[in-house]
Amino acid sequence: MKGVPIDINCDVGEGMGNEAMLFPYITSCNIACGGHAGDKNAMKHMVQLAKRYNVKIGAHPSYPDRENFGREALTISTEALQRSIKEQLGEFNAILREERVQLHHIKAHGALYNKMVKDRALSSLFLEAIKMYQNQVFLYVPYASEISIEAKERGFKIKNEVFGDRNYNVDLSLVSRTMENALIKDPKKVLAHVLHIIKTNTVKTIADKKIRTLADTVCIHGDTSTALEILMYLSKELPNHQVQPKK
Repeated sequence: MKGVPIDINCDVGEGMGNEAMLFPYITSCNIACGGHAGDKNAMKHMVQLAKRYNVKIGAHPSYPDRENFGREALTISTEALQRSIKEQLGEFNAILREERVQLHHIKAHGALYNKMVKDRALSSLFLEAIKMYQNQVFLYVPYASEISIEAKERGFKIKNEVFGDRNYNVDLSLVSRTMENALIKDPKKVLAHVLHIIKTNTVKTIADKKIRTLADTVCIHGDTSTALEILMYLSKELPNHQVQPKK
């Protein structure tokens, strides 16, 4: 998305089949590594699309839970979870080496991502599992979360992420997908939501309160039904607003 002043990322390789249409409108991607979705062929296809459109490549590991698409917190031992994360990233990086491209970032998926917002022990476990990539990549994490604090203390480079197609609670958690107002599907409302965050460093919650946040990167979920319409609209409109993320 040439000219857009902020990174727009998208979760891909999750079986939606719409990625070839989405890639021209994003600047970075988070590719499912087989834990919740994806396989070697899907990963390779996503990497090749990213190369074609000059999109930064991220790994998107999750709980090993394809049955629930990684959206349920698993009861799993520390050893088993760390082993799964390492295996997911190992298989993904083998493909990156084959395609001669670099890993730009790591972003956890679903329940793993959301639980690390408030769980320092799980955050520590995750960071230990990916420590071999510490000097190589950014982590996409929510602002002021336990994972962001722990990552900075351990010397990881982070980028603060917000969600353009999701509503927020007052504690900066995402509104549950079980609620009718969880998703923002109207492209104009997504633009307004994103612009408010970028311009004010706050997010307007469903309780109409403004809570501080920071946005280095904005996620639009590839499985949101209007993802393509949203991305096309942001691509057209964001450059007109001459906005830069503030610190």
